[in-house]
Amino acid sequence: MRTFSELNQQEVLALAIGLEEEHGRIYADYADGLKETFPASAKVFTEMAEEENEHRRWLIDLYRQKFGDHIPLIRRQDIKGFIRHEPIWMIRPLGLDKVRKQAEAIEFETRQFYERAAARSTDAGIRKLLGDLAAAEREHVSLAKKLGQEHLTTGVRSDEDEARRNMFVLQIVQPGLLGLMDGSVSTLAPLFAAAFATHDTWQTFLVGMAASVGAGISMGFAEAMSDDGELTGRGHPWLRGWITGLMTTLGGVGHTLPYLIPDFWTATIVAIIVVLAELWVIAWIRAKYMDTRFLQAAFEVVVGGLIVFAAGILIGNA
Repeated sequence: MRTFSELNQQEVLALAIGLEEEHGRIYADYADGLKETFPASAKVFTEMAEEENEHRRWLIDLYRQKFGDHIPLIRRQDIKGFIRHEPIWMIRPLGLDKVRKQAEAIEFETRQFYERAAARSTDAGIRKLLGDLAAAEREHVSLAKKLGQEHLTTGVRSDEDEARRNMFVLQIVQPGLLGLMDGSVSTLAPLFAAAFATHDTWQTFLVGMAASVGAGISMGFAEAMSDDGELTGRGHPWLRGWITGLMTTLGGVGHTLPYLIPDFWTATIVAIIVVLAELWVIAWIRAKYMDTRFLQAAFEVVVGGLIVFAAGILIGNA
């Protein structure tokens, strides 16, 4: 994959054309999915889709003036830094709250793209159009928030509080939760395999620490190199990497420390209790910040953890 900074002005315009076309189709699908339950909101998304198509035409006209008729195929998934949007527009019935949040994310990301592209452009005509499009996307973000505020039954938060919470979730909670889940679950198998294979608490402790630290380093580097955060607003990649790596290590160390207890069965029982506490914390964080029902989150996390836990015991007793 190429990075955004590697694109020339021709490629930036080609990517912008693809983005506007994709967003226009997504908003049209939003409108179709909302028209039965939220006809007023569906109309808004229909107008947004038409506006995106108008933006696409502006971009194509400018592209033809500058570079000719052939537009290279450059898609968002071909450029490093764009986030992957779940295709919720394909699900029926379509929930307004999920649509609003996804529309906010799409428009925020696109605005970031246009602002950066305009800042890099040395051509006056291209710079002006990209700046105008960034301003238009800013209006779309405000409109998406307004749609949610009109229909949410839990009350309306101020724009500042909502923006702060969204940024906190995007830059801190998501990488931290990713690391905690990986550290808490992935280290279960090697830890308990070593425990039941050796019945030696010190050797088990060493295996658990090695697995935890190794997983933390691996996850930290993977997160830091996955996305530069410039287009997605996810923050500095190395900060996310540190958060993910630290939480991954902590997730594994938590149920490793009980094996400092000399008695094998006492250490194992305490480790199991710690594992259950870790899984509960993960489920609680998912329910609070990721719009997942607690029972659903608990079921998903506990089932996954128990499968890995059982695999470790079976391997250790083999």
